[in-house]
Amino acid sequence: MAENKRRKLHEELEVVQTGFANGVAEGFPLNDQEKLNMIEEATEAYGKFLDALKCDWENDPNSMETPRRVAKAYVNDLWAGRYTAMSPITSFPSDGYDGIIIERNIPLTSMCSHHHQVIGGVVHIGYIAGDNGQVIGLSKLNRIVELFGRRGAIQEQLTSAIHNAVNKVTEGNRGVIVTVVATHNCVSCRGVKHGGASMVTTKASGVFRQNTNLARKEFFDSIKINNGGHQI
Repeated sequence: MAENKRRKLHEELEVVQTGFANGVAEGFPLNDQEKLNMIEEATEAYGKFLDALKCDWENDPNSMETPRRVAKAYVNDLWAGRYTAMSPITSFPSDGYDGIIIERNIPLTSMCSHHHQVIGGVVHIGYIAGDNGQVIGLSKLNRIVELFGRRGAIQEQLTSAIHNAVNKVTEGNRGVIVTVVATHNCVSCRGVKHGGASMVTTKASGVFRQNTNLARKEFFDSIKINNGGHQI
């Protein structure tokens, strides 16, 4: 029974919208052979993409393996969260602990769904377990960030997805808050070409939605976001 509940929870966390860049691939999770088949198909397609850009990649010694390199990077790294299932999430009784739990500066590497440029930064997560609530292993917060970060994303959706996942796995909590601070290559290398700009997004629930709540103040005091969007 517990195993079935855990499996159902994983399914709820992992599926945002099947097929969408920020969701999982059709047939998720893919086995090793399916990933290899995808890499082969994507390699051929990317070669045609370079052909359309009039890049003689087949004769350029620095570009000969580029289609395969790009395909492997997407499947194994950049979009790994679309193809590979998350490892089990362990939770424990809070045993009466009623203070805020904060993990700061969780590394984030993601990719903009619009231009397929890197989104890089950090995620700060806080939550308060309820009287009969659950706490989760600290590294599981990192795994949740990796699961949703390693997909196509826009930062607002990514912030909500991480928040909603933490909210689910800390059943009975009094509140969850997630802040993402990130820079976007689609801003620095194209369009306005402004390097150094960062974006800050926050999603909160429960007690953290109340501006006068001390837990909300404690969270923001802890992560210390300055005007540049970086931790002080």
